[in-house]
Amino acid sequence: MKKNVKTSLKRALVGRVVSSKMNKTVTVLVEHRVKHPIYGKYVIRSKKYHAHDQENAYNEGDLVEIQENRPISKTKAWTVSSLAKGKLCE
Repeated sequence: MKKNVKTSLKRALVGRVVSSKMNKTVTVLVEHRVKHPIYGKYVIRSKKYHAHDQENAYNEGDLVEIQENRPISKTKAWTVSSLAKGKLCE
């Protein structure tokens, strides 16, 4: 018999901190490449996420990994999990 093993269904994204002016919150810019349906050229799409930073440890320009979480406030549903090194494809 198999034991019930819970797997993490939380999404994880890698992005760059663009603002750390709020208390315990950073704004992370996540970019990804999408192929244009007609022309075939790769276009960079981006989105900003507000992420919870408990210790105010991350500054602008840091490459971080954020993980999906339960809603913390009206705009925050992500938490900074770690400082990313070499995880972003540019």
